[in-house]
Amino acid sequence: MTALGLVVAQFNDSVTSKMQAAAEEAAADRNAEIAEILEVPGAYDSPLAADRLARRDDIDAVAVLGAIVSGDTDHDRVIADAAAQGLTDVSRDRDTPVTFGVSGPGMSGAEARERVDKGAEAVNAAVDMVEVLA
Repeated sequence: MTALGLVVAQFNDSVTSKMQAAAEEAAADRNAEIAEILEVPGAYDSPLAADRLARRDDIDAVAVLGAIVSGDTDHDRVIADAAAQGLTDVSRDRDTPVTFGVSGPGMSGAEARERVDKGAEAVNAAVDMVEVLA
């Protein structure tokens, strides 16, 4: 059984809570166990939490969930780029799959709500990567 760590951004929690529910359902469908869930303030904060989970011997992969919506500036792009690069670095540095279930940037709140399936996609990708690398 694949053991997963789950990192869930609380910013835009009306979206991310549904992403988490989709992730939990996907894990059950794939016979994977979510060993621990860490809630972080926002997507920008997810790399450190993902790194902590990826260091653990009892975690096979980490799925990260978040929703980055557009505002009046390009701040959403800065956050998304930093989170993506940080999570990529964690995956390589820890030799542990870290999947990017973060929707955005460049989307509205309504578009984010339409993409709650990213939670399931992140879990499925994590399980797939564990199987590919086994």
